[in-house]
Amino acid sequence: MTLALVDIQSGNLLSVENALRAAGASDVIVTADPDAIARADRIVLPGVGAFGACAANLRAIDGLEAALRSRVLDQGAPFLGICVGMQLLAEQGEELGQHRGLGWLPGNVRRLDPAGTDAKVPHMGWNDVVPTGDHPLLRRGEAYFLHSFAYDGDGVLAQTDHAGPVTAAIGRDTIVGVQFHPEKSQRYGLDLLARFLEWRP
Repeated sequence: MTLALVDIQSGNLLSVENALRAAGASDVIVTADPDAIARADRIVLPGVGAFGACAANLRAIDGLEAALRSRVLDQGAPFLGICVGMQLLAEQGEELGQHRGLGWLPGNVRRLDPAGTDAKVPHMGWNDVVPTGDHPLLRRGEAYFLHSFAYDGDGVLAQTDHAGPVTAAIGRDTIVGVQFHPEKSQRYGLDLLARFLEWRP
């Protein structure tokens, strides 16, 4: 099984790669090559930083968006987005302007606006992940979050609380995105990655 870890120059690739290998992945390729991604059995898209910069980096690689769309949406390869890699699944991000996402899920990424005065932005540290229903990848537990913007839209699979509900995971079909960092979430994160490696949607 080949797993493509997509390199858009905006993620902690080494930490994610090490976590995937610790979870049981044996054939991980770190790549931005559309041809390699088009052949991969599974795809992981990590992202750190601003939504617009990550989207621009992805689109700067000729053929990458089309390869992702074909392999995931058309052919059904299992896909995991991490942090901004999850946010890019939305139609639009509102960080430092309006930026077009991949549009795989109908929603926008907006700045966190917690109701409580003691809830800081960014939302940083360990917090609960509470699934909204049954999904083979998601379990209740604690994960590590670091973000100032959050997804608002359809396809919410799990939430956390930061002076109000905040999206922790989204998805549909063979697609899952998580706002938290599995590679920083110790056993909870490794277990999620292990389930992703075995997932047969």
